[in-house]
Amino acid sequence: MQSEIIVDVSFGETRVAVLEDKELVEIYIERNDQQSIVGNIYKGVVENILPGMDAAFVNIGQDKNAFLYLGDINRLEFGDTDEYYEIKTNPLALRCGQEIVVQVIKEAYDQKGPRVTTNITLPGRYLVLLPNTDYIGISKRIEFEEERTRLKEIACKIKPDGMGLIVRTAAEGKSEEVLRNELEFLRNLWQKIRQKSKESAPVLLYKDYDLVFKAVRDMFTNQVDRFVINDRKKYNKIIEFLSTYAPSLKSKVEYFNLATNIFEYFQIEQKLSKALSKRIWLKSGGYIVIDETEALTVIDVNTGKFVGKNDVSETILKTNLEAAVEIARQIRLRDIGGIIIIDFIDMKNPEHQKLVLDALKEALKRDKTKTVVVGITPLGLVEMTRKKVRQRLSCIMQSCCPYCEGSGKILSPETVGLKVLKEIEWYFKNRVEEKFFVEINTKVCEVLRKGEVDRIKELQEKYKKKVYLKASSNIHINKFTICPVKDEDHYMALCGALSEGDEVLAFVEEEDKFNPKNAVGYVNQNRIEFDDASDLIGKYIYAKVEKVYGTMSKGKILEVCEENKEDVKEF
Repeated sequence: MQSEIIVDVSFGETRVAVLEDKELVEIYIERNDQQSIVGNIYKGVVENILPGMDAAFVNIGQDKNAFLYLGDINRLEFGDTDEYYEIKTNPLALRCGQEIVVQVIKEAYDQKGPRVTTNITLPGRYLVLLPNTDYIGISKRIEFEEERTRLKEIACKIKPDGMGLIVRTAAEGKSEEVLRNELEFLRNLWQKIRQKSKESAPVLLYKDYDLVFKAVRDMFTNQVDRFVINDRKKYNKIIEFLSTYAPSLKSKVEYFNLATNIFEYFQIEQKLSKALSKRIWLKSGGYIVIDETEALTVIDVNTGKFVGKNDVSETILKTNLEAAVEIARQIRLRDIGGIIIIDFIDMKNPEHQKLVLDALKEALKRDKTKTVVVGITPLGLVEMTRKKVRQRLSCIMQSCCPYCEGSGKILSPETVGLKVLKEIEWYFKNRVEEKFFVEINTKVCEVLRKGEVDRIKELQEKYKKKVYLKASSNIHINKFTICPVKDEDHYMALCGALSEGDEVLAFVEEEDKFNPKNAVGYVNQNRIEFDDASDLIGKYIYAKVEKVYGTMSKGKILEVCEENKEDVKEF
């Protein structure tokens, strides 16, 4: 499998894309004004204790206080063991105003602040130092038992007393000397952090690497075929870093200097857009639908255009197997965390169910974030969980729609049309003015023209008042405005500049100088040309703007009105 890391540094934003066989599987985004604080170490102040939740809120100098589970308090953070156990059994023993060293393990999420722990970890390229935990661990991704045994022996030999070590995947094949040198660096770093912790809280004690160097440290291994970046300064720093820690990887780093968007060049922008889509098509013709909610994520599998050849059960199995692989990729790409429910197409054959479940678990093995597949429920739904660490991709790149407020739906043109009619009637009843200007979306106007013409006329006849409509494709379909019209000049001012798709009331004033068969009308100093309309000079018409050229437009006649403007019919 070919693996690539593509880095785009531009306009105050850094994006890191991970490709496997040219498919986008992971994307990381960091902006200068929204840098990740995961991994940062702070000295904070306990501001609130919640005994009923076994939790405390700690002021670390961020916009929101950090959330600390009391189960995440390490006893070595406190010199007195009795004090630690007192806190574990009685949350009130953790005092408000107490200063405590914590590390961020989860970003602020929705309305929640960041989550912190006192179980500090200092990651290097090959080792993770655990200053407050006496433990040795070996990466599960190192599969050969002999290598695991060798690395564990080295870790036991070099581990400082009272501290712990985790041997990372990149340490595979490295010598004791290399690991010992990095350990010395991490121990010195911890001493600096402890020294700075004497300052008054809240204070930042340690800031983790930026996104580019996190990618180099955590993702750039021998299994990666190339690392491409479009920033010369960071490229030079990466080469300098690798010269010390991994010289063999220097040849895989490339500087991208073409005068084009690096993500466009590697066809990542298009893939990134699809990563925000609700529906994802499978190669077979089936598709999956991903619905992200606050409580959980629901994924539905459908056969779509795929009808198979012979047996329906084989068609369903093939679709579900393909969907299982794609679902694992989408979960990883979108960084979906929490509870995930997957509704595969119903399979009655237990062997088929097992095949699909095994395919899902196998595909999830590539995900570095911890996932647990619980199994298939009696309703045939697959339950799984994935650890939340960062914000989902949708939270980073999208914001809640101000119209639908996250529901994903808006009012239909028919519903808005009825609301417009009710508003018109209210204005007719409660205002003394006789003429009103209504600006609505083009689709709503079509509904009124087709089905509600008589209702409009009835209202005008009943209240002896008039309404002038302007339909615009630039107005949101759920929005409309109504205001009184003082005179013709006021109407023209309300119409404003014209856009393609607008429907307006125009007065045909003169012949076209270049083509006598055509005529010219005006709306608020906007000139509109009409083909074969010379016989309509002196009349009012309803027209649709088809093309706009500055203050000149090309219009299509929808309806001819009476010559006397006082008797103009609105439809």
